[in-house]
Amino acid sequence: MKPKTVFICQECGRQSPKWLGRCSGCGGWSTFIEEKEEAPAAALDLPESDPVLFGDVRHTAKERWSSGMEELDTVLGGGIVPGSLILIGGEPGIGKSTLLLQFSRDFSRRDNRVLYVSGEESLEQIKLRGDRLGVGAGALYLLAETNCERFLAHADKIRPQVLVIDSIQTVFSAGLSSGPGSISQVRDVTNQIFRFSKTRGIPAFLVGHITKEGSLAGPKTLEHMVDVVLTFEGERDHSHRVLRALKNRFGPVSELAIFEMTGSGLSVIPNPSAFFLKERPETEAGSSVVCTFKGSRPLLAEIQALVSSTLFSGNPRRMTIGLDHFRASMLLAVIEKKLGFSFAGQDVYLNVAGGLQIDEPGVDLAAAAAVVSSLGNKPIPVQTAIFGEIGLSGEIRSVNQPLLRAREAAAMGFQSVICPAGNVGQIRKESIPGIDLKGVKSIKEAMDYMF
Repeated sequence: MKPKTVFICQECGRQSPKWLGRCSGCGGWSTFIEEKEEAPAAALDLPESDPVLFGDVRHTAKERWSSGMEELDTVLGGGIVPGSLILIGGEPGIGKSTLLLQFSRDFSRRDNRVLYVSGEESLEQIKLRGDRLGVGAGALYLLAETNCERFLAHADKIRPQVLVIDSIQTVFSAGLSSGPGSISQVRDVTNQIFRFSKTRGIPAFLVGHITKEGSLAGPKTLEHMVDVVLTFEGERDHSHRVLRALKNRFGPVSELAIFEMTGSGLSVIPNPSAFFLKERPETEAGSSVVCTFKGSRPLLAEIQALVSSTLFSGNPRRMTIGLDHFRASMLLAVIEKKLGFSFAGQDVYLNVAGGLQIDEPGVDLAAAAAVVSSLGNKPIPVQTAIFGEIGLSGEIRSVNQPLLRAREAAAMGFQSVICPAGNVGQIRKESIPGIDLKGVKSIKEAMDYMF
């Protein structure tokens, strides 16, 4: 008897009895793959559980292990929780394997056993990278295997303190007929690793691929099953990398870590503000410094603007790198309306120096100042840091954490801070020596003060 098959969308997991060119769920084209329909699992004979009053539930503090990398511990909320599943996603070549091999190196040096399972690289390739990263003595076990049942059996014998799987999309279960990376395989393999980790108290790091849209590949169930979801971001043309948490059942998701990719691996950037401002031209027009936030960390970054005449007056260019394109277009409209400038015959380019991505509204005032500076060819006063949100009527709105932003500017040697008038009272509650604070209520007031 021919086994019954079903077509499953590899983007969203929607099932169909026949092949469809376009998925009606996610809209993806040619995403349906034929897979053998698996029989439903037999019902388990589980012991009954009784409802418990909320007040009767006893809270037990979760034990945490240090990873040996302080920045990674910070992002995880204080360390690794035994039995947790941690998923790390990022673009190909961004450094996910390097990060986990460095973690395995540091963790195994402290008399901890680590089993590193690679489904994409041979042991010789891992050895070459390990020699470059300085992996030496330590209980670090390597295994090139893609069969889930096999490497879990090895893990059961070795009993490592941490299990690393690179990557979840290359692993398959022998009990399923579909290929590695399919919806069914990713779901089943993750479920097996989940049960293994929880029953034995062994934390597992899973490397996940991402789609061309930037989301984690595989079923959404993958993100629901794991305890922590981390993303490793950065531009290949720049050396810095950002590790942030999107989900964390054991801690906050506001923390992030910034690394620099070097020839000997990833190194922590202790002062990100100094790193991103080290090559800033202080007396050039079109450059401003913004006090922004990345996670829970205040950060100074340089906003660059270039306004130049265009040969195509009917269709001037508007290009942004590191800033939201639509928000930049809105800022240009506000500048035209409230300050009387015209960009009809001007190309406008906006860039965050260093390849940083900033997506918070507190960057509005600094971006507008850089544009006006470039348009009038007048540099912004030296040692001036700026932050504030701009509304459609030209008002400057308050932003969160103004005190920490001002402190970061003072720590970097800035003497003047231009900020929303609504934030001045919060900053002045605690004196910051050496800082001249200027609160502004409108974009016109801010530009008149600067220029």
